Amino acid sequence: MRKLLADNSLPVTTYRGLTRLGVAIQSLVLLLLRLSWGFQAAESGYGHLTHVQKTLDFFVQLGIPMPLANVYISGTTELVGGILLMIGLGTRIISIPLIVNFIVAIASASHADIAAAFKNKGLQAGWDQIVNDTAFPFLMLSLVMLAFGAGSISIDYLLGRKMFCKHDNTQRGLEVGRP
Repeated sequence: MRKLLADNSLPVTTYRGLTRLGVAIQSLVLLLLRLSWGFQAAESGYGHLTHVQKTLDFFVQLGIPMPLANVYISGTTELVGGILLMIGLGTRIISIPLIVNFIVAIASASHADIAAAFKNKGLQAGWDQIVNDTAFPFLMLSLVMLAFGAGSISIDYLLGRKMFCKHDNTQRGLEVGRP
């Protein structure tokens, strides 16, 4: 099976070239995702915090428990999380509260529409309703950041190189054969 395509055949060399290209642009793509969606999240959080009464009224309409506290929790999570995503600091850590925030947003704001779509029109319509929710792209970005991190164009990367360098000389005394 392995010898089906020669190592220098057009499909194999094309695939290898695309793989090298993909690896080369990974950090740039992660940066662009962080900047664009991080800005949108920060802007949304800022809107929550600067229009508290409007957001509170919306949360009350949705039946969210402790709506005032949740306005501040959601707004702060989105504002701080968006800023941290943009600069690439604590990316994997902040992605966790962002994931929770956006799951709650989808479940709260669209639960009736999602349930009705699943019930009346089936799986495809229900899934479409979830995907079309405004919080869905933010949820996906947060999952990508949790899975892949910020990439090498980030503060996380710089801190990781400084703090967790592979060539750490402090452990040399513990090597086998050394005193």
